[in-house]
Amino acid sequence: MDKLKKYNEKRDFRKTKEPVGKKVVSKKKLHFAVQHHMARREHYDFRLEWNGVLLSWAVPKGPSYHTKDKRLAIHVEDHPFRYRKFEGIIPKGEYGGGVVMLWDEGFWEPLESPNEGLKKGSLKFRLYGNRLRGLWTLVKYKEDNWLLIKEKDNVKLYEQITEYKTSIKTGRTMKEIEMKVESKRRSSKKENCVRGVTITNPEKVIFKRPKITKMDIVKYYEKVAPRMLSLIENRIISTIRCPEGSHGECFFKKHLDTKSDGIGKKILPNENGKKEDYYFIKDIHGLLSEVQMNSYEFHIWGSRVSSLNRPDVLVFDLDPDEGMSLKKIREGVKDLKSILDDLGLQSFLKTSGGKGYHVVVPTKRLKTWSSFREFAKNIAILMETKWPKKYTSNVRKENRKGKIFIDWIRNTKSATSVAPYSLRIRKKARVSMPIKWSELDKIKPDEITMEIAMKRLKNKDPWEGFFELNQ
Repeated sequence: MDKLKKYNEKRDFRKTKEPVGKKVVSKKKLHFAVQHHMARREHYDFRLEWNGVLLSWAVPKGPSYHTKDKRLAIHVEDHPFRYRKFEGIIPKGEYGGGVVMLWDEGFWEPLESPNEGLKKGSLKFRLYGNRLRGLWTLVKYKEDNWLLIKEKDNVKLYEQITEYKTSIKTGRTMKEIEMKVESKRRSSKKENCVRGVTITNPEKVIFKRPKITKMDIVKYYEKVAPRMLSLIENRIISTIRCPEGSHGECFFKKHLDTKSDGIGKKILPNENGKKEDYYFIKDIHGLLSEVQMNSYEFHIWGSRVSSLNRPDVLVFDLDPDEGMSLKKIREGVKDLKSILDDLGLQSFLKTSGGKGYHVVVPTKRLKTWSSFREFAKNIAILMETKWPKKYTSNVRKENRKGKIFIDWIRNTKSATSVAPYSLRIRKKARVSMPIKWSELDKIKPDEITMEIAMKRLKNKDPWEGFFELNQ
C-alpha cells in the first residue's frame, strides 16, 4: 500500500512548492517536526518519522507543557520525510493554502513499538527538540481524533510554549516568511525590477577608476538581490552615502529619510535615550531605493527587527597590522575556524572587500546581547592566549604590531558589520563576497569586483542553508 498516495492526490505540484511524496529509508535516529500552519484555520502540524514517512496530526491549539492539558490532535494523511524541512507558502486555493513555518524539529524516541502503540491507540515517546522535550503521549479517543498530552518528568522549560512566534529554521516570523517568498517571486520575474524604483542621474560617475556609474551599481544590486536579501532583509541597517560619488564627501547614515514601500521603520532610543527612526530593508524595491538615494555600502545588525534582543549572526573581522603578509592573514582565518570547529559551530567565510576576511557564524536566537558579546570576546581571548605572538583581542593600534586583531566588538547590540554582497566605497570598488572555505587560499580579500561577483552567481551558493545550521 502506498502510504503517500492520499498526500500526493491532494496536491498539484505544479502550483505548490511542497515536496512530492516519496518514501525514504528511516535513519538510525527518528526525526520529528512541528510546523505552525496559518491555513483557513490556524493550527500546528505535529509529525513523527516512522517507516519512511511522517505520521501527522493537526493540533489546533498547539502543544502544551501543562500535564493537565489534553490537546486535540487530529490524525491526517502521512507526509513525506522531506516535508519536515518545508517552510513557505502553499498557494491560495490549494489544499492547506497558507503560510507554513517550521516551529520545532529534533529527534524522537518511542518508548514502545510504534506499530503496537498506533494499533492500540496509545503511543508514548520522548522528544529531543529545541522547544519540545521530555515525555509525551498520543492517545486515541474517537476515530481520527487523538489527544497530545505532556507526561510528568524532570523537564521544565516553557509555561506558554506557543508564545514562540519565529521559525526554528530561519528565525523569521510568519509575516517575514510571507514577505520573503513574495520578494523571491518578484525578483524571479523576467522584467527589469528597476520599473518599481525611479533612478535619477543614472550616468553619474560614482567611481573614476575603474569607471562605474550609478546605473552600473543599480544593476549590480538588482542582480545579487535574490541572495543578498535573505541575509539582510528585516535587519536594521546603516549605509555609507556618497551624493557626489566615492571621490566626494561620504557619510555614515543610520536614520530613516527614505520613503519607499520596501523600507520599514523602527523607533529606538539612541545612546542618550532619545527616540529616533531607524530603518530596515524589506525587499528588492527597498534595496534599490537606497541606491537611488546614493547609498552604496550596506551594514547590518546581528539581529532581526522582530527580535532585536536575540542576535542570530556572529561576525569576526580579522583585522591585520599594516603590511602583514596574506599568508599570515589566511593562517589566522584557519586558526579561528579550528576554534569554532572544536566548539561544534559551522562557520562561513567572506571577503571583506578590504585587507582581511570575515568569518560568520549563524546561531539560534536564545542568547542575550551581553552573553553573545561575551562569547565572541572569549573566542578572541582564547586565540590570543593560545597564540600570543599572532593575535590580539585588544582594539588599540599599539597592541597590533605584527599581529591580527580578532575584532569581536561588532557582536554588540546596535553595532554593525558590512553586509554580504555589499559594495565597498573604497578606491578599487570591491565587494564583500561570500566564498567557499576551499577558496580561502585562492581569493584575496580585495579581489572580488562587481563583475566577478555577478559571474559567481551562476555557481552554487557558498552559503546555502546559512540559517538552517547551528540551530
